[in-house]
Amino acid sequence: MTTSQLPDSLARIVQRFKRYTNPKQGYELLITLAKRLPPFPEEQKISENKVHGCTSQVYITAELKDGKVVYQGDSDSQLVKGLVALLVEGLSGLTPSEILKVTPDFIQETGLNVSLTPSRANGFYNIFKLMRERALTFELINSAEAITATPD
Repeated sequence: MTTSQLPDSLARIVQRFKRYTNPKQGYELLITLAKRLPPFPEEQKISENKVHGCTSQVYITAELKDGKVVYQGDSDSQLVKGLVALLVEGLSGLTPSEILKVTPDFIQETGLNVSLTPSRANGFYNIFKLMRERALTFELINSAEAITATPD
């Protein structure tokens, strides 16, 4: 998936990463994104919101507001929290169907994939997968509601 095929919010973030040739600058941008992430409610740090398969503790919540998915996330690792922030900022405010069209290969355009450790890269894919699963749930609920709302 090229930048031009990404939703605008995600494409802007990818473009910021593409400006850097040094992996250290990409890490610094991740830390900056992590610091901008809104505080995550402690009461939401429950098993249901935990991203499994991550070495770090990662939590993601999603809710549907006016047909758009709004994500929140947190991690106990600053770099992973930056990856969470990248995805939260890039995918929040999109419809479930828009999110479902995004594939995780956009990470290659950021250049982060070459500098992430295998466990962090795996964590990124697990975070992305959970966020897509939540979007799919909303999409299925919307479809079911549309079917039941149809008069006989």
